[in-house]
Order: sequence, then structure tokens, then C-alpha cells
Amino acid sequence: MSDAAIFIAATFLAGLLATTVRLPALLGFLLAGFALNWLHVDELPYLDFIADLGVTLLLFGIGLKLNVRSLLSREVWVTTVGHMALSVAVGTGFLWIVGLLGYPLLRGVDLQTLALVGFALSFSSTVFVVKVLEEHSELQSFYGRVAIGILVMQDLAAVIFLTVSGGRIPSIWAIPVVLALVPVTWLGRWLWDRIPHGEMQALFGLAMALGPGYAAFDAVGLKGDLGALVVGMLLAGHKAASDLSHSLFLLKDLLLIGFFVSIGFIGTPTTSSAVLGLILLLLLPAQIALYVFLLDRQKLRRRTSVKAGVLLGNYSEFGLIVTSVAVSSALLDEEWLVVMSVAVATSFVAATLINEKSDAILRWARSMMPMHPPNDVHPHELPISFGDARAVIMGMGRIGRSAYTELSEVYGLDVLGVENLPSRVARLREQGMSIVEADAADGDFWGRLESTRQVEIVVLAMPFHGANKVALQQLTDSDYDGVIAVVAQYDDEVGDLEARGADVVVNLYEGAGATIAERAAEATTGGL
Repeated sequence: MSDAAIFIAATFLAGLLATTVRLPALLGFLLAGFALNWLHVDELPYLDFIADLGVTLLLFGIGLKLNVRSLLSREVWVTTVGHMALSVAVGTGFLWIVGLLGYPLLRGVDLQTLALVGFALSFSSTVFVVKVLEEHSELQSFYGRVAIGILVMQDLAAVIFLTVSGGRIPSIWAIPVVLALVPVTWLGRWLWDRIPHGEMQALFGLAMALGPGYAAFDAVGLKGDLGALVVGMLLAGHKAASDLSHSLFLLKDLLLIGFFVSIGFIGTPTTSSAVLGLILLLLLPAQIALYVFLLDRQKLRRRTSVKAGVLLGNYSEFGLIVTSVAVSSALLDEEWLVVMSVAVATSFVAATLINEKSDAILRWARSMMPMHPPNDVHPHELPISFGDARAVIMGMGRIGRSAYTELSEVYGLDVLGVENLPSRVARLREQGMSIVEADAADGDFWGRLESTRQVEIVVLAMPFHGANKVALQQLTDSDYDGVIAVVAQYDDEVGDLEARGADVVVNLYEGAGATIAERAAEATTGGL
């Protein structure tokens, strides 16, 4: 227990230091891992288990929110395949040039092995990308969904590589097990409807992610965390999927700290390996540029292409797996594992700083990139119109739906809902509601919006405080002069939103109290 206390204290202090200087906490977690390793503190025997469990829950949560059809969209698979091919070519050429300059670890390495390293460097980190999207409340933004789709396709490519690279060969039972997940998850949905709320819901999610997901895939020679992703995708669309994702959110975040700390324990860098790991960072601008170019070719708006490209500009933990395979096959020296750990860790640092400047990068890119004609863009990038709506509800969860019904039926206003979950949009449209599929927390939404002059009331009812803040800031920056009402969950959020210009801020629990009192009074025999 004392060893765990040392790890927790060091990680907390490093995370606190990072946030104090206005850097993301994950940079502190990375620093803690390298510092503990440098101080010769023994790695916790269960640290890798914690890291694996965090990644598994991360992918399960992604699956719960993922629309399978998005993986088949042209901008996802064309970009994935094209980027992988071009990135391997660029990476191989770069490493070959560095080898010609006489760098020790690259001297005498053949082109096939250099291409293998280039392949390892072509992947982006799912863990890092999702953390950045969550911190900015943009996990469901269009550019975020495109980035996640590309990462899932890269994970599938990783499975294929591990299968053909002489590693663990999947069992002949792999296909039957994968197909069996369909009836298993159908049974899981039936059971899910009968599980009480609270800890039983969270326990159900853990059981599905680790049982039919991780354990089943691992037993037949497939990546276990990929199984968790597939199970999450098969459960997506359930009415309680969003609640389950939220209930696992904090646990997943705590476990992922172990992932970032564990990177520092892969090996102790020497001067040669550390310098080469830093040299590999020079490939990141090329990686970003390739993503932006390929996404722009799919007629995505400049903002979507640039934001997704910048977000994906990092190296993946999968690079460590590829390097490990090459080392075990005697293709690379063992020191390459340390090189890749330095490259992955420092790419997270660089990518964090770059993503903080993504808006400035976007402004520069707009001055360089031609704009697609409005009638020749991706369907998801077309202009958005509120039509004749006098009230707009942004976020059509339970609170948003109640506000929509109240303003429409009681006050007789033309109301429009804005929602980013495709399954919820389809369901609400079937109920006769007027809904636009978009993400009000996505800055590009406001760039596509044609006019808000006729709108008298805007209700911000999105589930995350950060998302409501983004939308509120966009409204105030656009000089919107109607009423802005916002839902808050905590008292400090109320003051923050009022200071930012909200006309009405309702604490979620106070609003529930007023509603239940009103309905109780109406339910009395004679009324009150």
C-alpha cells in the first residue's frame, strides 16, 4: 500500500503542477512516470493492468456513442488508407535520410525495417485524442466524430498487422465468437432494461466490456480492447447508453492515469535514444499536413479538416507494440523501445501545446487554403437554417425535450431542437419534433449558421457545463439580443454562466424541485 501511496502522491503533485501552469494534467502524469522511473522507484506490479482496464473502458465508452455507419463514410476510410500509405512513405524516407547522416541506431538498417518503423509512426493515439475532445466538450462534434472514425479504422489495421506479423494467430473460433456477439448483446439489451439505476448500471457496463468484450476477444487471439469497442457499438442507441457512459466516465479517467504513468516505465532513455525520439517529432507537421490535405479532398470545410488534422497529430501507443514485435524478431535493437516511448510521450506534450493553439493554426490555414463553394461541400458541412423558429433548444436530452414541449404546447411558439446524436435525432423526428442534427458546442456550427435574428429564446440544455459555455460564448460574441436560458448542475456554474451573459440560469436540482412542487399542487383534489 505504501508503494501505491508514493505513486498516487507523485502523480497528483505532477498533475497539480501542470494545471497550475495552465497545462493539461496528462502532461503531469507523463512526467510523473518518467520521474519515478529515473528515481529507480519500482513499477507497481498492477500498473499495466490498471492502464489496460482504462483503455478498455475508454473504447467501450466510444462504442456506446459511435454510429457504425460513420465508419463507412468516405472521409473516414479514404483518409485512413491514404494517410497510412503516405505517412509510411514519408516516415521511411525521413528515417533513411537520418541514417545516411550517420545516426548510430539507424546505421545499416534496411528499408523494410525502416518502413516498419514508419508504419508504427503512422498511427495516432486514441487515448490522447479522446482525452482532448472530452476536455473541450467536443467528443460529438463533426470533426471529433471523423477523428474517432479514423482511429477505429486504424485499430482494425492494427489487428490485421498483429495477425500477419508472426505474432499471436487468432483461433479458428474467432469468427464464430465475433458473430455470437450479436445475440449476446441483444440479450444484454433485454437485461439492461430490467437493471435498476445506480451502481448496478455501472456494474453491467463493466461486465459487458470485460466479459463478452475483452475476455471473449482475448480468448480467441484478438485484441481484447477492440472487443470492448465492438460490444459498445452493438449496445449503442439504447435509451440508457448516454447515462451508462457518464456513470463510467470518472472511473475511466482515473484508470487512464495509469496508462500515462506506465509510458515512463518502458525504459530509461540514453542520450542517443532520447535524441532520436525527439528527432522523430519532426515528422508530426508532415503527419498533420497529410491529414488536412486528405480531409480537404473529401470536401470538408477548412475548420473540420484543420481541427481534425491537428487533433490527430501525435504518435500512438500502438507504435510501441509494433516496435516490440520488430525487437522480438531481431529486426531492431532493444533500445528502439525506449526511442518509441520517448517519441510517443513527447508527441503527447507537443500535441497538447499545438491543440491549445488550434484556433490560431486554423486562422493561418484559412489564409492559405481555398474555400469550397457552398454548394459543393460535404452534406454535414452545409449551411444551417433555423427557419421561422422563435425558440431554439440546444441539447435534446430530458431537460431539452421538456423545454421544447413547454414552449411549443403551452406558449405556442415555433420551436426547433438542436441535437448531435443521430439516433436521438431520428427518434425525436418520428415523434413529430422539428430537429436539426448538429453540435452547438462545435464552433463550426456557428460558422454554418445563417441567421438568428428571428429567434427570441435560446435554451442551452446540453449535459456538459463546458458545452453550454462554448455555445453561450458564441451567442454573446455574435451580439444575439434575445433571451439566453442555461441549465447548470452546480452552484459555482450558475455564477459563472451569469457572469458570461446568460439572462436566465436554472440550477438543475432547483428546477426539479419547483416542477415537482407544481405537479404535486395540481394533483390535489381541489388544487391549491
